[in-house]
Amino acid sequence: MTTYKGINGFAVQSVASDPSPLDEGQVWYNNATYAFKLAGIQAAAWASGGTLGTGRTGLAGAGTQTLAVVFGGDVPSESALTEEYNGTSWSPGGNLGTGRDQLAGCGTQTAALAFGGNVSPQTQTEEYDGTSWTSGGSLANARRQLSGCGTQTAGLAVGGNPNPGSYGSTTGVEEYDGTSWTSGGSLPAPASAAAIFVAGTQTAGLAAGGFLGGPTTTNLTNEYDGTSWTAGGNLNTARSSGAAAGSQTAGLIFGGSVTEPGASVKNTELYNGTSWAVGTDMITQRRNLAGAGTQTAGLAVGGVSTVVLNSSEEFTGASVATKTITTS
Repeated sequence: MTTYKGINGFAVQSVASDPSPLDEGQVWYNNATYAFKLAGIQAAAWASGGTLGTGRTGLAGAGTQTLAVVFGGDVPSESALTEEYNGTSWSPGGNLGTGRDQLAGCGTQTAALAFGGNVSPQTQTEEYDGTSWTSGGSLANARRQLSGCGTQTAGLAVGGNPNPGSYGSTTGVEEYDGTSWTSGGSLPAPASAAAIFVAGTQTAGLAAGGFLGGPTTTNLTNEYDGTSWTAGGNLNTARSSGAAAGSQTAGLIFGGSVTEPGASVKNTELYNGTSWAVGTDMITQRRNLAGAGTQTAGLAVGGVSTVVLNSSEEFTGASVATKTITTS
């Protein structure tokens, strides 16, 4: 007769508490709860998060899934509103000095950076300390529909649209040191893009998608080493105007538009440093949203579907989780 011990070389352990860390396929008996348990894969999923005080599109975000901040946007005119998230609910923060949408952000909830956007001039930078915003060094090149990553003292501004009222895109990249912006390595053509997805750090950045100065979107991916960009694996779905989170080797992108402008989508993709894999769709399709967090704990905020949204969604990546074995 085949037994568990015969297959695996050891018997099912009887323990007083569940083991940690878990190995997929591990089986044990918890003698405190009188239950057989199994370590199995918990599928990735999006779940509803807290509701913004004010719904808006074209906003920017920073921080983590449980300590996030979003700012700016259109409601329907350029907004200076800031809201902070504690993993459950949103509360008001200090207003931006200048209201704007189509801006970029990076950093943390208590040390965020806001730059560019649909405001005159489109070079404005502001720094947040968790309470209020103060002026920072101006971008060298005006732009809206740009993207950013990194920290308040080591930020990266990528791409964007230098034209105030029409289509356009730029290869321009700038780096922030906490005081001023300087030129970084330019995106390679034809990857110059506005409304591009960007994640990572100033010296290990990830840029994907975007639109190329017109309605056509791209699926190109490029990786930054602090000096220059090299090609990465292509997106499965070309798009722009979504959000990104995570790092160069564990990236997450979600939402956006397949054409610019166009209908919102709820597609999710995950990057492993080489290629993109299709992930679980968001609950609600949305574009021009804000993103924060990591590949395994992402946050999608606001944006527009058929209407401007005040909802947020939380992404939990696939993981090994404890499951109780039952006879049903």
